[in-house]
Amino acid sequence: MIYRFRVILDAKEDVFRDIEMLHDSTLEDLHNTIVQSFGFDGTEMASFYISDEEWNQGEEIHQFDMSGNDTSIKLMNETTLDSVLSEKETKLIYVYDFLKMWTFFVELAQIAEAEEGTDYPNLMYVHGQIPDDAPEKEFTGENEDGSPDDDGFDDSYGTDGYDDFEFDENWN
Repeated sequence: MIYRFRVILDAKEDVFRDIEMLHDSTLEDLHNTIVQSFGFDGTEMASFYISDEEWNQGEEIHQFDMSGNDTSIKLMNETTLDSVLSEKETKLIYVYDFLKMWTFFVELAQIAEAEEGTDYPNLMYVHGQIPDDAPEKEFTGENEDGSPDDDGFDDSYGTDGYDDFEFDENWN
């Protein structure tokens, strides 16, 4: 069986790749295919996140184990596609380079039979050119009623006048 994915860059312009992978490939294989198909050099860290139908970020699947002794984390090289994706669970979020936050929506579009003579992974279709810089992200939340979250901070408050405060330089 093969999984056909559409991998979409979270950006204003349409930039996506259609990729075929064997169902028993690992998420590390998918990571490497995404990196290559979008032209990254592969030197930055990345993670996948299980997602629901509304693209809400769920459980993280790590590229490397940096937890110490936490055996509950999932790793890309130990997690097969068919263990996290199915006809009902079709969406992942992929983040590459945690400083720049290249964010991709990965959707399983079809499960099909492998075609004889085709090598997998298979880059089926390329649309759009990746921008020079990662698209800016606006990190906002929502209240329970779905309205935008007001963080309660007065954004108009300036930092001028801090020199007037009397701080004890040797307070500790």
